[in-house]
Amino acid sequence: MRICRAAKTSAGTWGNFKNKGRTWRKARQDVLENDHPSDADGVAIPYGIYDVARNHGFVVVGISHQTSAFAVKAIRRWWLMMGRSQYPNQNELLIEADCGGANASDSGVWKWELQQFANEFNLIITVTHLPTGASKWNSIEHRLLSQISANWEGEPLIDYETVLNFIRTTQTDTGLRCRGLLDNAVYPTGLKMSIQQQNQIHLKPHHVLPKWNYTILPHS
Repeated sequence: MRICRAAKTSAGTWGNFKNKGRTWRKARQDVLENDHPSDADGVAIPYGIYDVARNHGFVVVGISHQTSAFAVKAIRRWWLMMGRSQYPNQNELLIEADCGGANASDSGVWKWELQQFANEFNLIITVTHLPTGASKWNSIEHRLLSQISANWEGEPLIDYETVLNFIRTTQTDTGLRCRGLLDNAVYPTGLKMSIQQQNQIHLKPHHVLPKWNYTILPHS
């Protein structure tokens, strides 16, 4: 059995900024005139995981940088908290991802982190990337991220708890439910792959579009 998911990253800041949209209030709420990054109170980096089969969302919000280590750790948390209990006795995972960002198709660090994940849980991980510029067809955009954006429309995202609360309360009549967690770890940028690490990635490219489609096998 394959576990079908879609992953997407986006970065932003939180603070008393204007958030486009309309809300009903008893009193006016004042916000900052501009949304300069220097006026932000912190960084909020959501990494969304969407379970296509169950119509469930799982979003991890980071506080430092959008890196491959952060992305794979988010997927690992989904697997630990939801995936392996919902799909018991499965040893294959299918990840449908965008082509850039923390899960870029040409990122060696992304593949290295996936290799560690595969080794830890003895998983066969197949990754299929959407081509460059085609992320608008990613189902996570329409079924999860757009719903979260609609839920917090018009509300200033003033702190992490506000961000997480809007994520956790996102739901639809068709059954979408979502969990939200905060990742307090700091992820350094600019990491480089060593030749030894590259040789340890047990990757098999597919015959069709091998740049975007490949399988990572556990070493065990």
